[in-house]
Amino acid sequence: MAKSVNKVILLGNVGKDPEIRSTAGGMTVANFSIATSDRIKGADGQFTDKTEWHNLVAFQRTAEIVRDYVKKGNKLYIEGRLSTSSWDDKATGQKKYKTEIIVSDLSLLSGRSEGASEGGGARSNTAAYGATTPAAQPDYADQGITDDDIPF
Repeated sequence: MAKSVNKVILLGNVGKDPEIRSTAGGMTVANFSIATSDRIKGADGQFTDKTEWHNLVAFQRTAEIVRDYVKKGNKLYIEGRLSTSSWDDKATGQKKYKTEIIVSDLSLLSGRSEGASEGGGARSNTAAYGATTPAAQPDYADQGITDDDIPF
């Protein structure tokens, strides 16, 4: 089978406060949307902004971070994958489709004072979800490593 890729990268602003719920098994789920904009030049030569809204779903630890730090207006960097589900509408019998982005990674780019409500920012871009920060790197200064120890 040929290799395939399902990867989404978005940089945008949160449209409204996330909706947080828990499944029967106790898993935390966050549903929220972000807006991205493109500047498009029209036939008249004028530029207009075209906004796209993207529905996102986060699970488990990522959903807890969304719950604790993400608010309306925050700027986010998102990585994830597309997922489309379908069902039959009970009222009309029509087939309905819903495409969402399943979030695998996110970075909170807004500061604490940015966004629609106070406290909507994160401590840092990556520290909120456990990524290694430069301060967490080992410090070998006390071991006397010199340029002669480098193999190239």
